[in-house]
Amino acid sequence: MNISEVRKNAFAMPLTSPAFPPGPYRFMRREFLVITYRTDMDALRAVVPEPLEVVEPLVKYEFIRMPDSTGFGDYTESGQVIPVQLRTDRGIEQGGYVHAMFLNDHPPIAGGRELWGFPKKLATPVLDYETDVVVGTLDYGKVRIAKATMGFKHKTLAPEPILAAAAQPNFLLKIIPHVDGTPRICELVRYYMTDIQLHGAWSGPSSLELHPHALAPVADLPVLKVESAVHYIADMTLALGTVEFDYLA
Repeated sequence: MNISEVRKNAFAMPLTSPAFPPGPYRFMRREFLVITYRTDMDALRAVVPEPLEVVEPLVKYEFIRMPDSTGFGDYTESGQVIPVQLRTDRGIEQGGYVHAMFLNDHPPIAGGRELWGFPKKLATPVLDYETDVVVGTLDYGKVRIAKATMGFKHKTLAPEPILAAAAQPNFLLKIIPHVDGTPRICELVRYYMTDIQLHGAWSGPSSLELHPHALAPVADLPVLKVESAVHYIADMTLALGTVEFDYLA
């Protein structure tokens, strides 16, 4: 393979058999269980990178079931998203900073990290039902590190707030090292979910447990009080990203 062929064909590793196809990526009947909880403000400020700003001591703990996704297959993920704001020339924008994610499928781990900078690690998240309860669990190896429960469809929610929240910008810290171990890329990345079609959204009584773990430190943002919970199903497209801020410039 000559140099021009490498330039033409190189999309992702490995060169001759990439771990994931080119995007964007469409998700059908993507199912969410999102528990919003109050945590320690100092702990949030310690992990959210400038120029993002933390406004309230809130975290959204998510379990997401993805049975039908373009190129990525059938998988589940779990993690923490922190509500933030960003001051730009357009004014103050509200969005979410993706702090931690755990998946059970290699292609979206590779694609998420290489393309956008999602902080994805391999683990075993599950989103399922126990008769009248929606249950999310996250195990890192044999160790349980998160468990969420919500009463099944206790209250139907209006679609407008769910769609508005899903359409907000999301932010990631993309870090790619150089071959000598120094940072080659260190960027704040912006991305959106687009073409959202909501199939239903519900709330109910809920609970959330987080347990300490050396390599999956979700409990470093402790649960002080559960504020709300939402369970919803939607089709959506994960659009490709843009660079918001270059830390190495």
